Amino acid sequence: MYSVDRSVVIVKPKEPFLEWIRNLPGSEIDITLEQLRADSTVYLIPDFDEIEDALEAIDHIYGKIFETELAEWSEEEDTWPQERTLKHFWQWFDVKLHSLVIDAAEEVMGETRMN
Repeated sequence: MYSVDRSVVIVKPKEPFLEWIRNLPGSEIDITLEQLRADSTVYLIPDFDEIEDALEAIDHIYGKIFETELAEWSEEEDTWPQERTLKHFWQWFDVKLHSLVIDAAEEVMGETRMN
């Protein structure tokens, strides 16, 4: 196993995101917030020593993260919320930061790495 020179951001939807999903045209999605948050998207960002550096990185790419999360539920951009500001991002998502990433794939898959 070895340390990966990256940090991890886990993006967990909040209630406004769930409401958006439920209000999609023709949506019959029956999901709870707990279910929605159970399998969240993980993003790799540059390694950070200070939490402020990680938050700055997130603030820099929040728009792409926001759009990626929306696109997972609707590829129709006209169904996406018009306001996707940084403030809205933080209202729609919780973010968990982790500064240590360990690659254990070789251990799990045996000595030969599978690509």
